Amino acid sequence: MRSLQTVWESLARRVSPAWRRRMEARGGTEASGTPGRETAEALKPTWRIFWAFIAVILFLVVVGVTVVGILGFLDKKPKIAHLTFKNLQGLQTNQSAVTDTLRNTVTYCVTSSRNQTSVVLFDNKHGLVCYKPAEEKACFLRKIEARDLENIQMSANISGLGSEQLQLQHNQTKYYREFLGILSGRKVSLELVGEPVQILCENLPIYWVKRVEGPAKQRLIYLCIDICFPSNICVSVCFYYLPD
Repeated sequence: MRSLQTVWESLARRVSPAWRRRMEARGGTEASGTPGRETAEALKPTWRIFWAFIAVILFLVVVGVTVVGILGFLDKKPKIAHLTFKNLQGLQTNQSAVTDTLRNTVTYCVTSSRNQTSVVLFDNKHGLVCYKPAEEKACFLRKIEARDLENIQMSANISGLGSEQLQLQHNQTKYYREFLGILSGRKVSLELVGEPVQILCENLPIYWVKRVEGPAKQRLIYLCIDICFPSNICVSVCFYYLPD
């Protein structure tokens, strides 16, 4: 037995120090647990911070998109400006201008002192101006012109400011009269006009009109619509029938 013990001790002394260190390190690892598990535990707080950051970013994106959508919707809602003036006869007249940026239209509703309302629609998208006189069972249509665009742009700017009521000063207002001849033989089909005119003149005949210098002496003025613009310019649009 003593000889075997001597042999074992001799072998143990011959074992390399490096091998013994590896064995000791292996034993220490087995005693303390798996290194990968310790690494995963250490990374858990980092992943929590990362996902919290992503959640905050997504929340801010959703809030930003929602705010932009709401502001865009509010910007496209029709805006109204009210205007009070006196016509050529000195009678008090109330007018409202409704600007619809979505449909690219400006609609003037003119209420006379007799509480009769005429409508003038400027449809910039389709290049049309439509007149619907009060208590008249017809609409009158013409092509839009450059000076029309200037007037409706000014009305759109006033509407965008959120003005509730504007008063034109009678002594500072310029008055004009223009004549439109009705082409009774040129009835317009609803299929040829845009949706705004279709809605305004539903179930009513539509006739083309053209600008003329003035009615012939034997022709009587059929009707007039007084419309004013924020530039202190009022126009009395008068209609009469042209010969076929």
